[in-house]
Amino acid sequence: MEETQVSAQPQPEVQEQPPAQSQVNQVYLHYARKYSLATQWNDYEAAKNALYDMIIENPGNDSLLFTLAYYYYENQQYAPALLINQELLARKPKDLNFLEMAAVSAEALGVKDKALQNYETLYLLSNNINTLYKISFLQFDMKRYNESLTNVDILLSKPEITTSKVYYNDAAGKQKEYIMKVPILTLKGLNLLERGDKVAAKKALDEALAIAPDFALAKESLPKTK
Repeated sequence: MEETQVSAQPQPEVQEQPPAQSQVNQVYLHYARKYSLATQWNDYEAAKNALYDMIIENPGNDSLLFTLAYYYYENQQYAPALLINQELLARKPKDLNFLEMAAVSAEALGVKDKALQNYETLYLLSNNINTLYKISFLQFDMKRYNESLTNVDILLSKPEITTSKVYYNDAAGKQKEYIMKVPILTLKGLNLLERGDKVAAKKALDEALAIAPDFALAKESLPKTK
């Protein structure tokens, strides 16, 4: 499946005059300037350490926590990214950015039930077809074929799937852009195969290959319909 991207990294909210004692203010601003300088010089380890110091001084700042989570996400350290976003979701359970990073991180860790839970909440709040697309494939991976097929049919009713693009390896192993409808039709075929309906599965896979004859997943799955 194509790589999931999380929205751009936020910058921590630096309070020039936080309403605390002046000595504490100076400590916080010292760490904030350290963070700014470290990011300017691409010293991300120093920036991470400065973030921790800032969080200790200002633990209620969600922006600082999310910036730290994004650091871990960018470095493929998904466990701390997930844990931080779970804490953020305890504060703001409907925040789309927190839900997205929590879902992607959980999926990367193989915690599929947690990933699905966050993706489903994200979809209910955003009605984004990219999220429903992720849900459909994740449900298939979890052998929840009826639920996956239901969501596939919803996706196939959306006109956006003929213009939205995703990336897969072609038959030669090279990454190629396809319209979203192609893998969705393929997923429909795979779900139908698991349900034992080879005739309907072949029809869906044929439709996918009619649009993209080199789509490897559909080509590899077609012989199973015989």
